Amino acid sequence: DLAVQDKADSSVTNIALFGVDADNDGTRRADCIMVLSVDSADGKVKVTSLMRDSKVEIDGHDKGKLNHAYSYGGPALAIRTINQNFNLNIAHYAQVDFSQMANLIGALGGVVIDVKENELKELNKFIGEYCRAAKAEECPVEQAGVQTLNGIQAMSYGRIRKGGTGDDWGRVERQAVVLEAMFQRVQGMSFSEIVQLAPKMLKYVTSDLSMLEISRLAAGLLRHGMPEIDHARVPADGTWDYGGKNKQYIVFDLEKAANRLNAYIYEDIPMNGA
Repeated sequence: DLAVQDKADSSVTNIALFGVDADNDGTRRADCIMVLSVDSADGKVKVTSLMRDSKVEIDGHDKGKLNHAYSYGGPALAIRTINQNFNLNIAHYAQVDFSQMANLIGALGGVVIDVKENELKELNKFIGEYCRAAKAEECPVEQAGVQTLNGIQAMSYGRIRKGGTGDDWGRVERQAVVLEAMFQRVQGMSFSEIVQLAPKMLKYVTSDLSMLEISRLAAGLLRHGMPEIDHARVPADGTWDYGGKNKQYIVFDLEKAANRLNAYIYEDIPMNGA
C-alpha cells in the first residue's frame, strides 16, 4: 500500500517525519515534511527536508503539491507519494502536531538557538499569536543572539517564514536548526538519562513504530557513539524553479532529484554534488 521500493542496503532505515497543523476548517496538513535516514551500520543520521510546495504525482489525485498528499490521505498516502516520486523505501513515520512540538522541546528543557536580528520581530509576533490562541502566558524573545529557547519559542522559531525571514526556504532551514538543537541537547545526556526521558517525549509523538522497534534502532545507532546529524534539502540549490499559473509550485526534475537523494542517503554523496 505504501509502494515501498526494494533497497539493497538493509542497514539504512528511512522514516517519514511530519510536522502537522490544521486549517480553520479542520483540514489536517503537513507543513513540515522530512525523511530521517538512520544508518545502523555506520552510525550516521541524515535528515532531508522535502519542500512542501514541490509538484509531484499523487496517486489518485493527478499532480499537486507534496503536502496535499497528507491532506488527501493522511500519513499512508503521504508516504506512498514520497516513495513513488523519490524512489524510496519508507515504511514508517513519526508525526508531531506543532502544539505537541512545544511540549516535546519543553520536555528537553529547551534548546539553544542563535536568533538573528531580522528574525526577532516576526518570531515575537508568532509567539504572541500562538500564546493568545492557546491561552498561554506570552513569552517573547527579548534579544537576538545565542540563547536557550523554551518550547513555545523554539516551535515558533521553526515556523516563521514572513517579514523578510526567507519564505518557505528559510523556514525549512530553521526547522532543521531546531531539530539539530534537540539532537544536541540529547547528546549531552547519559544513556540512563535518555532512557528516563524517552517515555516523556514519546507521549507527544504519533508513530507506527513500537517502543521495541525504536529501542532496536537506537541501540544499533548508539553502539558507534552519539552520531552527528547531517541535513539536506530537496530540491537542491540551482535545480528548481517556480511553476504553475500562479507560480504556486516548486518545479524540478523528479528523476534527477530522486537519484541525488538516494546517492546522498546510501552513498554519502552531498546533495549539491555533481
